[in-house]
Amino acid sequence: MAEDDNPGFKEGPLQWGQTPPRLRELDFVSRRIVYWWVNQNQTWRHEIEGGYMWSPKRNSNNAFNQFYANMHLVDTGDLVFSYFDQKIQYVGIVRQPAISWNKPSEFGLVGDYWNHEGWYVSVEWHKVPVPFRPKDIIAKLRPTLPSKYSPLKSESGDGLQSVYLAKVPDEMAAVLSAEMSAWMSQIEARRRVVGDGAGIENKLDDIVEKYLLNDATVDETEREAVIKARRGQGRYKQNLIAVEDRCRVTGVSDPRLLIASHIKPWRSCSTNEERLDGHNGFLLTPHIDRLFDRGYITFDANCRVKASERIAAAQFHKIGVDVDKPPYVGEFSKRQQDYLEYHRSTIFIPGT
Repeated sequence: MAEDDNPGFKEGPLQWGQTPPRLRELDFVSRRIVYWWVNQNQTWRHEIEGGYMWSPKRNSNNAFNQFYANMHLVDTGDLVFSYFDQKIQYVGIVRQPAISWNKPSEFGLVGDYWNHEGWYVSVEWHKVPVPFRPKDIIAKLRPTLPSKYSPLKSESGDGLQSVYLAKVPDEMAAVLSAEMSAWMSQIEARRRVVGDGAGIENKLDDIVEKYLLNDATVDETEREAVIKARRGQGRYKQNLIAVEDRCRVTGVSDPRLLIASHIKPWRSCSTNEERLDGHNGFLLTPHIDRLFDRGYITFDANCRVKASERIAAAQFHKIGVDVDKPPYVGEFSKRQQDYLEYHRSTIFIPGT
C-alpha cells in the first residue's frame, strides 16, 4: 500500500475545539472510564498523525503477548496515555473497538520482525499542553502501578520497552491526570462525543478494492464479481442463497429483508475464492447483520448465539435477541465452521 492508502493517515490529531466527522452522543452512565498506556517510541509519528494505534496480534514466534491482546479489549470512549521520548505527550479517545488489519506500510522497516496481520484501533489524539516525565513523579506512581503488566519499572520509573498497550489502574490514572489538571477534565468530558467509527471499515475495503482494480492477474469478469461481493451482490449472493435461505436468528426468509453478510470480512479474505464462497456468509436481517458485522454477536461451536459483554443484555432484549437463553440457530457446514472460527477469534468483541 502507498502511504496515502493508510486508512487513518489524513485524520491526524485534533486541535482543541475542532469537531471530528460522524459524531454521535454516547451514554456512558453504565460504563466507567477505562484507561490505557501505549508505548509509541518507534511508531508515534505515524500513529499520532494517522489517528490510530496498531500492533501485531502475537509475537514473531507466534507466542501470546498480553500487551498485543489488550488491543482487542479497548472500547469506544476509553482513554489512552501516549508515552514516547520518556514523556506522556498525548491523550487519545478510542473511536471504536479494534479491527483486524495489516501492518501500516508507513512503518517501513520499523518492526520488520513483527507479524504482518495485527490490530488497528482508531483513536482521536489530543496533544498534552505540557508533556511530562512519569519518572519525575515515580514516588507518587509507584504505589499505584499494577502488580502485573506494568508499563514502568517500579524502582526507576523508566518505561519498559517490551510493553505496547497496558491497562492503567484507576489510581494510577488519577495520578497521571493530576499532572494535566483541568485539561484532562475536558478530555474526560469530551469522550462523550466520539467518532462513530463506522467509516473505518469502508476505508479499509476501499484500499483492497483499489488493489484489485489494479491487479492485472485477475480478469475483468472475475474482478467485477469480487467487487460486487463486497456489497453482498452478484455471484457471491447467488452462491450464498444456494447455502442459506433465511436469517439464522430471526427466521425471516423474505429476500427483500435480508442482507448477504460475509463471515470472514471481504477485506480480510486471503483469496478471491473466499470472497465469493457461499459458505463464507449468512443472510441476516439488517439489525442482526449490524451486530454480527461489528462483532457484537457471533455463533459458537454449539450453534448458538454468543453475545458480547460490551453490550448490556437489556439492550439485546430490546431488539429481540435473548442472550440469557441463547437461541439455537441450526447446524453449519464444515466450511462455515472454519470461517466462524475466524469470526470468533478476530471479529467478535470479548468482554473486558
